[in-house]
Amino acid sequence: MSQSNNEAGKPVLARLQHLMTLREEVETLAHGGPWTPAADWRDAGTHLELLLDVPGVDPASLALEEDGGQLTVSGERQDAAGEGRPLLSRERPSGRFSRLLSFPEPVRPESGDATLVGGVLTVRFEKLHPTIDVTAHPAPGNG
Repeated sequence: MSQSNNEAGKPVLARLQHLMTLREEVETLAHGGPWTPAADWRDAGTHLELLLDVPGVDPASLALEEDGGQLTVSGERQDAAGEGRPLLSRERPSGRFSRLLSFPEPVRPESGDATLVGGVLTVRFEKLHPTIDVTAHPAPGNG
């Protein structure tokens, strides 16, 4: 009777193994495929700043293209497996990426200036209509 229980259990175990294999394949595809770096826009008074997380990306692979009210940022992070050592697990995404970001408010065309520090790409753009602070002074002869 125990033999028939083993026989009956095999299809369940086989199905479970098949599901585990599928899960591993999906995870491999998810981590080895395209990735999207996180981005924030920040108001810096007369400028807008875009902050994009791109740790491990070769600066030479980064490209920024401004088109009207949008900015495309693209680049590539090399796969760690390319270092000649086998990977035992993979969680960090690699490969090419491309982000199309809309400016949250109008900027002066071609005013962008980019810096990469600590894996964060910061791109500053001059606002087209920056807010001007007004300072009140007493009128001459009234003070």
